[in-house]
Amino acid sequence: MTLSRPITQTASALRDKFREVRAASLALAAPLSAEDQCIQSMPDASPTKWHLAHTTWFFETVLLQPHAAGYRPFDERFHYLFNSYYEALGPRHPRPQRGLLTRPSVDEVHAYRAHVDEAVLALLDGGDGERGWAAIEPIVTLGLHHEQQHQELLLTDILHALSCNPLLPAYRPAAGPALRLAAVPPAMRWLPQPGGMVQVGHGGPQQGFAFDNETPRHAALLQPYAIADRLVSCGDYAQFIADGGYQRPELWLSDGWAAVQAQGWRHPAYWLAADDPRLQGLQPQGGWQVFGLHGVRPMEADAPVSQLSFYEAAAYAEWAGARLPTEFEWEAAFDAPGISQMTGHVWQWTRSSYDPYPGFRPMPGIAAEYNGKFMVGQLVLRGGSVATPPGHSRPSYRNFFPPAARWQFSGLRLAKDI
Repeated sequence: MTLSRPITQTASALRDKFREVRAASLALAAPLSAEDQCIQSMPDASPTKWHLAHTTWFFETVLLQPHAAGYRPFDERFHYLFNSYYEALGPRHPRPQRGLLTRPSVDEVHAYRAHVDEAVLALLDGGDGERGWAAIEPIVTLGLHHEQQHQELLLTDILHALSCNPLLPAYRPAAGPALRLAAVPPAMRWLPQPGGMVQVGHGGPQQGFAFDNETPRHAALLQPYAIADRLVSCGDYAQFIADGGYQRPELWLSDGWAAVQAQGWRHPAYWLAADDPRLQGLQPQGGWQVFGLHGVRPMEADAPVSQLSFYEAAAYAEWAGARLPTEFEWEAAFDAPGISQMTGHVWQWTRSSYDPYPGFRPMPGIAAEYNGKFMVGQLVLRGGSVATPPGHSRPSYRNFFPPAARWQFSGLRLAKDI
């Protein structure tokens, strides 16, 4: 996305989208108590309350203060509290200490959101002519996609926090019992892909919004390859565990094996063995149990395996006699006949490092810090997960995490050379 792209939305449509996205954040937080919303379970996660405030800070700092004449900040101190990583905007509260912010309260954060929402809607109503609209529309659009990213983080972060609670409470209890306990995943099929020169990356403003790290669109040369028609399932991964996958160093990258030894990994992050003491009183039905947004549920063999690090995904691929696809192989196969589960299930680790595309240029101004400065030491994931807001992902979307991260809804799809 560039902040000088042509006007793509009417003021009315953008106002409606703004209200929709802002309401969705509050709805995601609604099942949580004030105590839930303040907790930070690890330095890489943030409290729910902080997500609600930071996304508001973004609109206040990047949109309202530069573009809304006469705007008065809700509380000047919030500029320091809720800046995330924007060095150009000055000092900020340390990320690992966000869980110490018992003040402001959840109610004050809601008041902050209401104050900023009112000002944003007034700015959109004002319009300020075509030139003014050309300046503010891209920022509002960026802010909404930024908030959708934090909606996903809100869920993944609170799930990690609840997983640390010995009671294993559900974020939102399920409506009924699990129904697919006996389901067996279908046999994995290999879909041959021709390779050759393919176009990858976002196609430009005419195709809608994209983050700057998805651009520019460019040619990539692929060798012929095959890609699996479905994701690796929990049943597949249970076989890897049963075959001693976590005890066989020959399957692991060196850093991955070191992580297994240091962290004591023996299964995906939220799997629970039948003899786990935390299951007492929960009446598990035997076998593996999985903790998720609906609490503890029996493992569903045909469900995509989730909460894997890159190291675990790569080790499984090695065990299966395959490999992980590159991000360009994944994108080129997005519309392949017969392929399934490309979006809306789990983020899929790729074998691609998170690097800039040829000719990459970050967004101008404050937004220049949004993506580009993180392009080192991370791996690309593709596809979107059950926690990704509907309509937020697209074939060119590039998520990225360090290889040891396993609290996300992250799984894998296999590929192999032809």
